[in-house]
Amino acid sequence: MTSRRGLPALVVAAGLLLTGCGGGDDPAAAAAEGHDHSSGEAPATVEDTGGPYEGLHLQDPYQKPQFTLTDTAGAPYDFQATTGAGPTLLFFGYTNCPDVCPTTMSDVAVALRKVDPAVAAQTTVVFVTTDPARDTPEVLAEYLDRFDSDLPTSFVGLTGEQAQLDQAQLAAGVPQAVDGGQTHSTLLLLYGTDGEADVAFDAENTGADIAHDLALVASQ
Repeated sequence: MTSRRGLPALVVAAGLLLTGCGGGDDPAAAAAEGHDHSSGEAPATVEDTGGPYEGLHLQDPYQKPQFTLTDTAGAPYDFQATTGAGPTLLFFGYTNCPDVCPTTMSDVAVALRKVDPAVAAQTTVVFVTTDPARDTPEVLAEYLDRFDSDLPTSFVGLTGEQAQLDQAQLAAGVPQAVDGGQTHSTLLLLYGTDGEADVAFDAENTGADIAHDLALVASQ
C-alpha cells in the first residue's frame, strides 16, 4: 500500500466522505450536507503534511461530542462522561456492513494487540450503529464479541432512536448516514484525555497506523 504521507490534501480529505458499504453509490452530495458539528462550528479539516501521526492529522481538532445512547446491556451510556479516563476510539457503522465496518473493527483489534497492554486496557472503543432497525443491543453485543474476545478492553456498542443517532453524528462532526444507515462515514476518531481528537483514520489506514498513533496519544 502506498504511504499516505505526501498525498494531496484533496485526496486525503476524501476519507471524510460517506461510503456506501458493498455498493457503488456516490456519496459526495450527502457528505457535503452532513459533515457538520451540532454546535454550528465548521468541521475540522484534514492536513497530510507529515508530523507525528500515521493517520489523518486534524488541523483543527475535533472536540469530543456529548450524547447519551443505549449500550448493549440496555442502559444509558453518556459518551463524554464515560470515556474520559483514557484514549477513546469512536466509529459509526452497522453490523451488516460487508466491508468497511468489519475491516475497521479488525484493524482496531490488531492495534490493541500491538500496543502496550496497559494502553490497550485504558482505551475505550465505541461503535455507534447507523442502522438501529436491525442493530439491537443483543445484535451489537454478538457482533463486537467477534473482535474483542481476547482483548483487555471490551468494545462498547451503542444504539438509540434515529433522531438520537443523527444528533450523535452531527455532534461528532462526521457525515450523517443515509440509505438506512448503509452509506456512512469511514472516519475513526481518536480522542485523547483532553477531549480532543488530533488524529483520525479512514479505510486507507492500517492496524499498525492506529497502534502507532494510539501509543502516541496515550503518552501525551
